[in-house]
Amino acid sequence: MAECSCSPPDAGPHRCSVCTAPALPGRLVSRPRLTDRLAKGVLGPLTVVVGPVGVGKTALALQWAHTRRRPGPLAWVTCDGRAEQPGVFWQRVIGTLAASGVDVPASAAAGEEPLLVAALAARLNERGEPVVLVLDDFEPAANSPIAEGVTSLLRHTMGSLRLVVLARRDPPLHLCRGRLTSEVTELRTADLAFDVRETAELLAQHDIEVAKRTVSALRRCTDGWAAGLRLAAMSMAKQSDPDRFGARFGGDDAAIADYLVEEVLDVQPAGMRRLLLTTSVLDRVNAELAAELCDGDDGRHFVDLVRENSFLQPVGQGWYRCHRMFADVLRMCLRREAPGLVAPLHRRAAAWLGEHGLLAEAVRHLLAAGDWDQAGRLIVQRLAIGQVLGLTRARLPAELTRQPPGGAPADEPEPVLLAAAVALARRDDQACARHLARSVPLLAELPPGEDDRRARCSLAHAVIRMERCRSRSPQEARAAAADAESAGPRLPHAALTQCPEIPALTLAIRGADELRAGALKAAETSLTGGLKAAGAAGNGTLRRDCLVELALLEALRGRFRAADELATLATRPPLPAWTTAEFSRATLHLVRAWVALARGHPRRARCELAMGETVLSGLTDAFLADVGSLVAGLASAMEYGADATVPIGDVLAASRLPRTVLRTVTPACASLLAPARCGSSAAVVMAEPVCGAPVPAERLSAREREVLDRLAQMMTTEEIADELYLSVNTVKTHLKSVYRKLAVSRRSAAVRRARELRLL
Repeated sequence: MAECSCSPPDAGPHRCSVCTAPALPGRLVSRPRLTDRLAKGVLGPLTVVVGPVGVGKTALALQWAHTRRRPGPLAWVTCDGRAEQPGVFWQRVIGTLAASGVDVPASAAAGEEPLLVAALAARLNERGEPVVLVLDDFEPAANSPIAEGVTSLLRHTMGSLRLVVLARRDPPLHLCRGRLTSEVTELRTADLAFDVRETAELLAQHDIEVAKRTVSALRRCTDGWAAGLRLAAMSMAKQSDPDRFGARFGGDDAAIADYLVEEVLDVQPAGMRRLLLTTSVLDRVNAELAAELCDGDDGRHFVDLVRENSFLQPVGQGWYRCHRMFADVLRMCLRREAPGLVAPLHRRAAAWLGEHGLLAEAVRHLLAAGDWDQAGRLIVQRLAIGQVLGLTRARLPAELTRQPPGGAPADEPEPVLLAAAVALARRDDQACARHLARSVPLLAELPPGEDDRRARCSLAHAVIRMERCRSRSPQEARAAAADAESAGPRLPHAALTQCPEIPALTLAIRGADELRAGALKAAETSLTGGLKAAGAAGNGTLRRDCLVELALLEALRGRFRAADELATLATRPPLPAWTTAEFSRATLHLVRAWVALARGHPRRARCELAMGETVLSGLTDAFLADVGSLVAGLASAMEYGADATVPIGDVLAASRLPRTVLRTVTPACASLLAPARCGSSAAVVMAEPVCGAPVPAERLSAREREVLDRLAQMMTTEEIADELYLSVNTVKTHLKSVYRKLAVSRRSAAVRRARELRLL
């Protein structure tokens, strides 16, 4: 052990205080963000640095000891970990304290441990300055004589001792008590992880120059583990292409595997070793899941495993994640030592995770086990086919769609339905059609008495068809929606409420069909319901399409300002932009054409119609085509005014739109053409008629106006509550008050009434 008698230049009044720390090692990475924390920590009674082997605990403490301010002399004791004996330990402490200028009477040093601790505490309290004691590799057992003695010494020194503990696990020094009084400073594995700058500096020490993305990838794959980065640098120094090697570096590297097996895995007791290997198939683990996977008493070691192994990091709510590189090594050892256990362990994990509602993780394990059939059963049973199709905010593992299933054709409908959904997600329409056709006889062959299973399979079949046909064949999509609506009542209500993407898709398709059939009120109800369900599912595409269909509905009613607002909402982020092939983009252009006419710009309307026709060229939607023809006729009439060669009455008479739509749209057409027949070239009829509209009997409050404004943006009650930082019940109370003051009973009526009163 080297002894330095001078502190660094910034040591202030302790410039000549004694330091018995070992010498600084070579190739030390500068870590000021952590040495600063240590410097602040030693101003209190206890500082704990806990992390697994190779994380850089000792190097960090040495860097602090030699480069940062200390409150007094520093005594450094290197312990023997769990093998430390009380007699040896206290003699080491007394010896290093003596070297730091703290004298302990020989009579006390030779006495029993309680007397020794009391004499040592008394002598420390007599000093005019504190003493910093560093215990490296300090890992006594809980309630052991060493642990009790150090705890007593710390308690009776009244701040004259500043203790720094470096350990692989939490030292048994009543840390919880210290946390309550803010007397403990803790640096743990996540704190000790190298950041990108430190990783780059370490590589530079080995004369390795790589791209920034390689540095980030290396830091990510090692979780910033110092030993892993150092071993990676040593290996990269021998490579002709270090960038490529660094991008592919992982826990399967021979140097990493040998180090972790020798230093961590092989020193574990047999039961703990089996537990580590068994749970290595998991991305995260808790005590109950560990017990489920382990046979016999191995699962009971989980608490000890968490307490004694810093490679397991808490991620909240009783869950733990294993260090990435250590997990890779454990999986490699499991495959080598017990290859026949890997698939069964994945299946057992999937069963437990599925029962506890963790569907995505359960599916990931089933795919790892190669059990596609069970994955299909689980996904269809949980009505999660929408997650495969990307209809929800929650998504199933990406591995599900990376490659289609192989093997012999399944003889059950669920795996075939999953294959159809995966094919559709991969945009393989032929494979999707083939799997859908294959599933029909399998559905018919389901045995009697399995009504719930039949309903779930039928619903999954309908959802796939709805999503497949929605943009290409509205009639087939409507038929699929009808099948979904017939299957829904056969399932528990709670099951469907947990899958809002299904009613969102169904209502969006039904609403669009009702609009085309002329059932405008029914269409408004369905589309508004679909909009709300799409918001709950996090499906921006369905939300956007419901908005644009509602915009078209408002345009047909002559409410052009509302139509413009809805169309604008449909084009705003975070809602997705349209692709070229989506037919709802044609609806958007039609709405914009109506709005352009309302603003007195027939040429602009024709441009929008042309863009809409381009979208519709490869699709069949007679309703949109008829609306487009009507708008084109209106544009001609507006351009030529009273001298129009084709009267607008003839345009309306020639239209094939449903009669209910024609009755609704006729006043709107008349309002558009009235300014044109009077010779006006800049007609603006965006505002709906408000003549004679009574004012509300009671003024709306400021908060009610805010709620009403968001109501007009088609936000759900939950979204309004979130944006205004209110509870859902409070928003509902404001809505009831708005309805009462405006003399309406529905959301849409409230928005319409507010526009008439110029409140929006």
